[in-house]
Amino acid sequence: MARLLLGCAVLAGFTACPKNVDARPAAERKAVRLLALTAERETLKIPEVAAQLEADTDQERTPHIVAVGESPLLSAEGADLFLAGDEQGTLGFTVDNCILLEVLSEDGKKLGRAAVGYLNGLSEGKEQIDLLGRRAFAFEPNEVNLVSLLPEHGRFRVRATVLDIGGVGHVSDVFLIVTPRSTAAGDDLREK
Repeated sequence: MARLLLGCAVLAGFTACPKNVDARPAAERKAVRLLALTAERETLKIPEVAAQLEADTDQERTPHIVAVGESPLLSAEGADLFLAGDEQGTLGFTVDNCILLEVLSEDGKKLGRAAVGYLNGLSEGKEQIDLLGRRAFAFEPNEVNLVSLLPEHGRFRVRATVLDIGGVGHVSDVFLIVTPRSTAAGDDLREK
């Protein structure tokens, strides 16, 4: 009986679907600085405004521009794109009030956008800009994932505009962390 079971186990091992152990993720892990630390400044002392935008607030509705940053061209096929406060992806980041994130194609066309931070809403004309994540001034490392804004294929840039709507504006260091998605999850799904 033991030989029969051993024979069945060996046969099942030869006929099972082999996993591709040499498969590599479509993207490699990398970190890109998106925004540099900007000290707190009183909103009224920030001359630059985003006149095309309107914040849903009881304070001044036209946001002031605290800082702007833009990534180089990136590709994130098969990867997640997180925000963190350091290159290692171990520190969180802070912003007062929000970061408007815009994903741009190679030729500069807007592919997607959302805001991250502490605000009730943000719009451009009649278009409401989605809020990504929870409403807060501080975020944990890798809490905010931009994957829903990214194109499925091709290269893109991420532009970040820090906006303030009253009081003081500031942002900590913010990095884009490109992290390959695990292939293990895909293997588990195929086996079911």
